[in-house]
Amino acid sequence: MVKICIVDTTFARVDMASAAIEVLRTLMPDAVIVRRTVPGLKDIPVEARLLLEREGCDAGMVFGWVGPTLNDKISYAVYSLALQMVQLEHRVHILDVTVHEDEAPEDPQRLREIALDRARKHAENLYLLLRRPDELTRRAGTGRRQGYPDAGPIA
Repeated sequence: MVKICIVDTTFARVDMASAAIEVLRTLMPDAVIVRRTVPGLKDIPVEARLLLEREGCDAGMVFGWVGPTLNDKISYAVYSLALQMVQLEHRVHILDVTVHEDEAPEDPQRLREIALDRARKHAENLYLLLRRPDELTRRAGTGRRQGYPDAGPIA
């Protein structure tokens, strides 16, 4: 049995965690999924750490949403570093699924599509990381993207 920690935020404008959980339940029906929701991006690392310590999760996914300003981008950099520290301290993979509002600033529906695609594809990545790492190796250098069409390899 595998236990997966999921942390998302109320700041996000799309429920990415539910989309990812749906994929995980399909690919790993035996997995136990523990989900927590926090107010914002900078709250994610500590909640992820608490879940790892309290629940003994084998891996995790976190879902962030970043506004378009310089201040938002700096907050993301700080958050990302903190999340890396949690991963290194606990020796557990936590996939960061973050959407930046300036990816589609004038098109909320496109932003929604990006968010859901990214969440679903990263859920598949987590499955592969945990259960089929050889498949990830096979995909090395193929230009895969989450939230966008794959770019493909450069020959």
